[in-house]
Amino acid sequence: MTFDSPDNTTTAHDEIDAAATAGPEGTLPSEDDQQAPGAEVIGVRRGMFGVTGTGDTSGYGGLVRPVTLPGSTPAPYGGYFDEIVDTLRGALDAAGTRLETVLEKIVVFRSELTLHVHREHLVTVAQALRDHPALRFELCLGVSGVHYPEDAGRELHAVYPLMSITHNRRLRVEVSAPDADPHIPSLFGVYPTTDWHERETYDFFGILFDGHPSLTRILMPDDWNGHPQRKDYPLGGIPVEYKGARIPPPDERRAYN
Repeated sequence: MTFDSPDNTTTAHDEIDAAATAGPEGTLPSEDDQQAPGAEVIGVRRGMFGVTGTGDTSGYGGLVRPVTLPGSTPAPYGGYFDEIVDTLRGALDAAGTRLETVLEKIVVFRSELTLHVHREHLVTVAQALRDHPALRFELCLGVSGVHYPEDAGRELHAVYPLMSITHNRRLRVEVSAPDADPHIPSLFGVYPTTDWHERETYDFFGILFDGHPSLTRILMPDDWNGHPQRKDYPLGGIPVEYKGARIPPPDERRAYN
């Protein structure tokens, strides 16, 4: 609203501001996103920062929200998403594998397509997405790790954003593994550029990429204990000694009497 416009009038400037703050997809999140049909509730978040037992002074100590993941999306998916899924189904059928066998679920959320793949079929799906002429997802933009401690049996996720330069299309491939068995096949043989990305994901999340040519730490020292991007990793880092004085980690500096 501007000073010279009525309260009940929406200006073009307001619409631009709304689009600019809506996120990369340019759509405002719905208030019902967390309770969308089929959403998987994997836990409950209490407070803003997960701090307990310290007398939280942030003002968000009483916040209680469910932790949810988007559920499976039924077809049709809209846009070129249906063509991608149908073509992938045909490519897998030709290789003697069924789409329903290799995929855990298909999710369309915030106008993005995500294929959740069973980890033992990851390489097969990636090769089909890269090599089929109607798909041609030649570029893997990286590997991102995610840690959901409440998602029992699927605590660790690896996310691969793929892009087809030929067809100017994008999708996301996601794989999960249990914390007790954090093994996922490496995609180095399909997308050699994942070399460094898989090493970083291993370093920060502890996911073991089987078949990687040199799965070593890339940022932390070789003898570092733990994986810093996991949600159960201590927030305060390590204590620091400075001229004989010991400075504790940030999460240990404040005391309540």
